[in-house]
Amino acid sequence: MADFAEITNFIKNLFGDSFVPLHEPRFSGNEKKYLNDCIDSTFVSSVGKYVDRLEKDFAEYTGSGYSVAAVNGTCALHTALKVVGVNSGDEVLTQPLTFIATANAISYCGASPVFIDVDLDTLGMSPESLSDFLNANCSLVGGKCVNSATGKVIKACVPMHTFGHPCRIDKICEICAEWHIPVIEDAAESLGSTYKGRHTGTFGILGVFSFNGNKIITSGGGGVIVTDDELLARRAKHITTTAKQPHKWEYVHDEVGFNYRMPNLNAALLCAQLEQVDGFLKNKRELADIYRRFFETSNIEFFKEPDCANSNYWLNAVILSGLKERDNFLEYSNSNGVMTRPIWRLMNKLSMFSDCFSADLKNSEYLEERVVNIPSSARLG
Repeated sequence: MADFAEITNFIKNLFGDSFVPLHEPRFSGNEKKYLNDCIDSTFVSSVGKYVDRLEKDFAEYTGSGYSVAAVNGTCALHTALKVVGVNSGDEVLTQPLTFIATANAISYCGASPVFIDVDLDTLGMSPESLSDFLNANCSLVGGKCVNSATGKVIKACVPMHTFGHPCRIDKICEICAEWHIPVIEDAAESLGSTYKGRHTGTFGILGVFSFNGNKIITSGGGGVIVTDDELLARRAKHITTTAKQPHKWEYVHDEVGFNYRMPNLNAALLCAQLEQVDGFLKNKRELADIYRRFFETSNIEFFKEPDCANSNYWLNAVILSGLKERDNFLEYSNSNGVMTRPIWRLMNKLSMFSDCFSADLKNSEYLEERVVNIPSSARLG
């Protein structure tokens, strides 16, 4: 049995505080300066120079051709699904081990998620499980991938880079290309992570990032879509800005759009955060290395970045021996001033997704019972 007291005290000493949150933001750059400038300009809503600057800077940072700002990551993913043609009655491949936003965004389109198992060494979608599912259950009909069990068209695949650790995204894209399935990367947690030297979110036809308050950089909320496809970028921008046709004064909208615009205030905050991202990433990798060395002397496994990946270590994770030890650790740590959290309940076990088609999910079920996140904030000083 692991010494929970030793682990808890180590974490409290590491952060130098009597209560240690799971992940809190750091504002140590130009945040106040840019916010004040935004307020003084009076352009605080969805039009302003910081929105334009953010879209330019973020595309450059990730190596994307284009980026489109949105009010949050969930809305960004919903938009990405819409622009590749996901509609009511369709299916979208994804993983059950993910935050609820992934499955919710699919549902917003009127589509159904299909759950594919993950790999134990990436926590992300398994290419082998994906290939097995497609070969066993699907066929190409008129250039479209059809799930023979349900008769529905599979319109997209949404793998997720869990806790910032890249999945084997190149292989997933290769498999999906054979089946005529566009890949949208849920890179909400993986800003700064690369796989084989390439930034996450840039392998699929579209990638989506989140800037919620607990992410590596934050705008309070906020999300961004990235792509190299100019037409998709233009369409994403159009439907996230209420599908309004450009005009000096007329209000003409050519389709049902969404008010998913990122306010200039949030963009100002995010521009200042993006200036500091390299320092945050360096700090977090140093923290992960401290944890790795500490847990080497423990019987608890610390989750390390996969092969060929450079992870941002957004949320550090440990793997316990089973459900009982997991729950005991969660109870002890949270009762003693260290915030820890279990990995998410599997999506297929939630009532609204319990009837969705699922493949064999043995790895996801194994991880659900064992994975716990431990404090991961960039440390001050």
